[in-house]
Amino acid sequence: MLATTTVLRPVGLNTRVYLDANRLSRHTGWAHSFMAAWALWGGLLLLAVLTIGAYWSARRRRDSAPSVAIVVLTGAASVIALGLNQLVSHAAAEIRPYWTHASALVLVSKANDYSFPSDHATVAGALALGLAWYSWRFGIPAILVALFLAFARVYVGAHYPGDVVAGLLLGAAVAALVLASLRKPAAVIAQRALSAMPFAVLVTSRRRGDLSDSRHDAADSR
Repeated sequence: MLATTTVLRPVGLNTRVYLDANRLSRHTGWAHSFMAAWALWGGLLLLAVLTIGAYWSARRRRDSAPSVAIVVLTGAASVIALGLNQLVSHAAAEIRPYWTHASALVLVSKANDYSFPSDHATVAGALALGLAWYSWRFGIPAILVALFLAFARVYVGAHYPGDVVAGLLLGAAVAALVLASLRKPAAVIAQRALSAMPFAVLVTSRRRGDLSDSRHDAADSR
């Protein structure tokens, strides 16, 4: 794999915090299995569960159309952010820290892709921001999960701290842009789906006779 950057700035801080986290990892062997699972799939799985829960909650709300639109756009934003992250990653071309620090303890399989920004953190940042936009009841747990996932990616030796911070910020920025620009058009589309009964169930859990209020809600949100 060709690379042009060993570690991005701030070099000293990135390196020092990475090695400090690695020393912590060496002295907490009892947490290795959990942290490896969390860093690989556990954190993202819990965020996915929270997103599904938010979608289920949105369908039950009186303003179901705009609420569902926010949650669906949150999921879409995470995919968009992940794609954008690939472009940034190849532009930065920072190699993984365990290739630079050969003696580092690594608790997950070593990858040959670039390190900055973290894919996991990028998706987590997008989902956390979107869920917070929808409701703090889902947003606060999502933010905590995203932060712990970011820490875990450094703890297991897969990333520098700058990689995960950049990933969280990139994901959150993409989600904010997507929601700010597409929320109202998506709400209109969701409202129209209420009139097409095969699709209405995707937007609301209420009976057909109760949908008139939702139409008024969506009209007010335009």
